[in-house]
Amino acid sequence: MCGIVGLFFKRGAATPSLGSLLAGMLSQMRERGPDSTGFALYGDEAPPGAFKVTLRAPDAGYDWAALEGELASSFPLARPVRQHGSHAVFTIGGDPEPVFGRLAQHHPELDIFGLGERIEVFKDVGLPDDVASRFDLVRRAGTHGLGHTRMATESAVTTEHSHPFSTGADLCLVHNGSLSNHNRLRLSLRREGIRFQTDNDTEVAAGYLTWRLRQGMSLTEALEAALTDLDGFYTFAVGTRDGFAILRDPIACKPAVLAETSDWVAMATEYRAIATLPGAAAAEIWEPCPATVYSWHRQ
Repeated sequence: MCGIVGLFFKRGAATPSLGSLLAGMLSQMRERGPDSTGFALYGDEAPPGAFKVTLRAPDAGYDWAALEGELASSFPLARPVRQHGSHAVFTIGGDPEPVFGRLAQHHPELDIFGLGERIEVFKDVGLPDDVASRFDLVRRAGTHGLGHTRMATESAVTTEHSHPFSTGADLCLVHNGSLSNHNRLRLSLRREGIRFQTDNDTEVAAGYLTWRLRQGMSLTEALEAALTDLDGFYTFAVGTRDGFAILRDPIACKPAVLAETSDWVAMATEYRAIATLPGAAAAEIWEPCPATVYSWHRQ
């Protein structure tokens, strides 16, 4: 099952209604994924030379202020930490690698859910309306976002196994389906320096795209290569700093709908999620073809 939604505004500044619209789309996918809900938003940009990292703690009472003080003693914090219960967004100057090293050594209890100039990732166990309320999704602005409701079939019902998965700077992926060669591919990608935090097959797909992008491929080229290297059935929705893409496997047994207006592009597992958007009645609507990459880039 599982439900995917994506909304991409083609131009202009961050849209204040992005979070509210994405929340409405996710709400329509609750029956497809009652176990967990997650979303990634591309919003305000980190200052030059800085990056944003979304961290998740084991509980909502985690002492983020203490961690902020600890990190500030070693790294330049470009902005104060923003707390969202069990999640927090830090904006840190410099190279991410020393930050990763410190967190891995001194704070193994923390998960890194998102990293990049613009991306923020939030996910948790629960229905879409509950998770959206928990992280105040309706108040969030941005240029584009992805969301996922999960019915767990391949791994445990936990927050860390939930989608979206972000394995590289500003790259995010949500997935409906199952990969058959993810264990072997995970081993290969680890040798290429890709980090994994779970045994979820979707994280492997995200890691694969990160690896291909690091090789210099465009997002479209990376997804075309995935058609050869990834075995299984899948619908992918992918976000980058300024891009948005959709890919279905050659059999395309998982449902997907695309809609486009002059202002936005939307994708959903079912049309009822797209129908909640303003202007949906006048949009061009179609089913994405198998083994075909659909991609957009902000103007």
